[in-house]
Amino acid sequence: MSNLRDIKSRAHPLWLAYIIHRLSGLFLALFLPVHFWVLSLAITEPASLDGFLSMTQGTQFKLAEFGLVFGLAVHMFGGLRLMAMEWLPWSGRQKTWAALATAISFFIAALFLMKAI
Repeated sequence: MSNLRDIKSRAHPLWLAYIIHRLSGLFLALFLPVHFWVLSLAITEPASLDGFLSMTQGTQFKLAEFGLVFGLAVHMFGGLRLMAMEWLPWSGRQKTWAALATAISFFIAALFLMKAI
């Protein structure tokens, strides 16, 4: 019987928001070392940095940037949602707020993508 309850709780939209928040945090944590390495090229190997930056003009990098901005926005709004859950009284509208946070995150990332392309 408890196994059935676990399945139902994992189908809840707030559980999905939790997973998306965790995955976006992991994605951002994996991105940071690469970002710092590219920044270090500006000091150590400027010619390599120029080559890398010219390579990033491709469509696949624009889509990856979209994913990065979306992940950042999802993580930020997910964190704000978590803080609201801890500090504000519990209400049934939190599912709506989670969906709104995801929609705003997607909108921000889509605006970034449109400007990049």
